[in-house]
Amino acid sequence: MRDDAQHSRRSFIRAASAGAGALAVGFDATSRAWAVEAPQGTGGTGGTGRASNAAIAGSDFRRAPHLDGRLLIDPADLKPYEDDYGHLVHRTPRAALLPGSVRDIAAMIAFCGPLGIPVAPRGQGHQAYGQAQVEGGLIIDLGPLDTIAVDTRANTATVGAGAVWSAVLTASLAHGLTPPVFTDYIELSIGGTLSAGGLGGASQQHGAQVDNVLELQVVTGAGEIRTCSRTRDADLFHAALSGLGQVGVITRAVLKLVAAPTSVRSYSLVYPTVAALTAAQRVAVGDGRFDWLEGTIVPDGSGGWLYILEGSAFYDATPPDDNALIGDLGSVGPAQIQDSPYQAFVDDLAPTVAALKASGEWYDPHPWFNGFLPDAATDTLVAATLAATTPADLGASGLVLLYPVPAAKLTTPLLSIPDSDLVFLLAVLRTAAPDGGALPAPALLQANRDLYLQVQAVGGTQYPVGAIPTTAADWRKQYGARWGTFRAAKQRFDPFGILAPGQGIFAPAE
Repeated sequence: MRDDAQHSRRSFIRAASAGAGALAVGFDATSRAWAVEAPQGTGGTGGTGRASNAAIAGSDFRRAPHLDGRLLIDPADLKPYEDDYGHLVHRTPRAALLPGSVRDIAAMIAFCGPLGIPVAPRGQGHQAYGQAQVEGGLIIDLGPLDTIAVDTRANTATVGAGAVWSAVLTASLAHGLTPPVFTDYIELSIGGTLSAGGLGGASQQHGAQVDNVLELQVVTGAGEIRTCSRTRDADLFHAALSGLGQVGVITRAVLKLVAAPTSVRSYSLVYPTVAALTAAQRVAVGDGRFDWLEGTIVPDGSGGWLYILEGSAFYDATPPDDNALIGDLGSVGPAQIQDSPYQAFVDDLAPTVAALKASGEWYDPHPWFNGFLPDAATDTLVAATLAATTPADLGASGLVLLYPVPAAKLTTPLLSIPDSDLVFLLAVLRTAAPDGGALPAPALLQANRDLYLQVQAVGGTQYPVGAIPTTAADWRKQYGARWGTFRAAKQRFDPFGILAPGQGIFAPAE
């Protein structure tokens, strides 16, 4: 049950990526990771007690403690850790740990702390702006920590931080269960999304992925292995979730699971303006009619934009009533309706990702913007942003996402959102020219900075997974009343100030 004229986000990206191959013709794969200097304030080392550069340079990883896993120090082995999905920032580590156990992580952090050697945990490297990179320090590759154990009595999954969400989906579906929230792209690591937040179409029902965590194992910046939850070491638990790696390395999580549906019916409705789209989204999120709700803004092919509500309802044997779900939401033209198996629905970006990798666009710079807007300012700010943006400014497969989420669903303290009953996650997903041509990355980073200042001015915040040049003052404003608590947790749990310097949150004086 689907119109031939597809206008959903996935169909748009697939079509764009299929035509992007010409960008990669004759392009050297080794130079796709085009780098620019990180702006001042973004590559700070963070924390207190930092040793001098000379001390770091003089440290000898060959004197590291005995490990169950491997410590990589050969420059050739370290090359993959100098880059990330953003392809904007390059920092060269001195070593990378492939842990054979959580004890390895604790031992290496304890080794690095007194020497002032910076340490950055890394999952899948899907960051946009060097957040999981480190200059002259240690990368902890969480990939080997990929165990998954499903408990059907408790409806939980105990998962290593290096496991990816697609694997958790497969393991839990074998028992008729599923995590309640997925990001759109599910080849991300557990540790990575829980350090940031993890939002998706189900967030309007279940909050972020961090809101569905029952317990964590964390290795602190002092090299201590600690288990924490809302009732046990709650201060560490709340500082680790959405804490951007500042207080410890998440090594294991106990995740809430819910009953999994077998099928999904998806609806795509087109609107003429931002205001019309958000009006329909407010109606839908207000009564919770959809299990999954997003908004997508894509070029219409003639220099303008299509504003698309994408809502989905889960079911088992009996499909939902179409009229009850979309009859009062209006749209321009008929709705697109599609039925999918649940697992295919959750993982439906897989073909798109494969196409982007094949075309080469996956390896181009991605100066993405991600921010939270208060409801009252959303229509005006998004409309103004689009008025100042041409489809060409986004790159071949760029698009804009606009997700409504009730603030009451987002309960994790460090997931900083505006003071508004309803917030909108705005994501401007740009792809820059790899050779610095028509869409040079520095210009797009400046555009992100300008947009961020506008978001700040209306009471919004950043969702800190994108590529936004920031200052120390920006971070203090980001966390507001929680800044003092966050800073105290940093000083307590990371006494040497070595963890996650790529975020640039805590300057040495902090």
